[in-house]
Amino acid sequence: MDFFTFAEIYSQMKKITTLYILLACCLLNACRDQKQYIQESGSVFHTLYQIKYESSTLLTEKIDAELAAFNLSLNPFNPNSIIAKVNNNEPVEVDEWFTDVFNKSQEISANTEGIFDPTSAPLINLWGFGFSKMEEVTPGMVDSIREFVGYQKIRLDGKVIVKEDPRMMLNFSAIAKGYACDVIAALLEREGVENYMVEIGGEFVVKGVNQYGDCWRLGINKPEDDLSGTSHGIQEMLKPCKKCGVATSGDYRNYYEKDGQKFGHTIDPRTGYPAAQDLLSATVVADNCMTADGYATAFMAMGLEKAVEIASNIPEIDYFFIYADEAGIHQVTYSKGIVPYLPNRQELAILEAE
Repeated sequence: MDFFTFAEIYSQMKKITTLYILLACCLLNACRDQKQYIQESGSVFHTLYQIKYESSTLLTEKIDAELAAFNLSLNPFNPNSIIAKVNNNEPVEVDEWFTDVFNKSQEISANTEGIFDPTSAPLINLWGFGFSKMEEVTPGMVDSIREFVGYQKIRLDGKVIVKEDPRMMLNFSAIAKGYACDVIAALLEREGVENYMVEIGGEFVVKGVNQYGDCWRLGINKPEDDLSGTSHGIQEMLKPCKKCGVATSGDYRNYYEKDGQKFGHTIDPRTGYPAAQDLLSATVVADNCMTADGYATAFMAMGLEKAVEIASNIPEIDYFFIYADEAGIHQVTYSKGIVPYLPNRQELAILEAE
């Protein structure tokens, strides 16, 4: 048997301790560098957001700063925002975010024959939220406001908005949430994030895979007459396996009923009145969420037949519509291009082919 002196034992213990310390340091550094899925949540623009992303770095402060800057550009309820100053006819130069949203809004307005119109804010204000003023609005009031509503009556000259009538107002609420998703997605990608899901107020941008290594899954709610907003049954599941923006618009939880006919909260700027409602929910998939958000809102204002007609002529989008037939039964119709995002429909298509 070999015997060791105290000095030799101490020397061996020191070597072992050093090895443990080195191993611990290596493991600690590995943990710091290892990517993991992080979830951020909060509220912005009077709605909730949820962001999931894979990163070795917490990006909370950068996300908060980006949303705060975006708020100063496009939130009409913030008196210090660029859009508020435009609406109040204060001298102001618009920024890149404002320019992007304005140009996209003008494009969608033209493609939807003016049914989507960011200058319709005065009409929305006239009707009020919750339709509390429905019985008070007269045709004369509507006609007087329609005189200064119209996307063709406003333009961007360099960095300055030019109005034909100073009473004109802009409201990008029908498109800004989607664009905010795009803005945060761009921030994540600048930070090297490859897998993420950004959701703001029900609009999404997804890329890559979730924490289970699978494509992200997004649910389309059933259009149920639930004014409390507590019912969240899933009508269809979307499973996008490539980067895209997804937006859903629906009036089934915010409507007015008169003489047996439902009218949604979406205003048709061509008439100045709430749009008649046979289309209950419009989901749009596009390369970016700003585009998806704008068209989803427009389709709700035009009804099923016109929505299918116009959507079929816009190759950069796909759609999934839920509507009520003449008997009031809920039906669905969708574009061929959206089938790869619908796992249940893919299985059905395979069975039908067999």
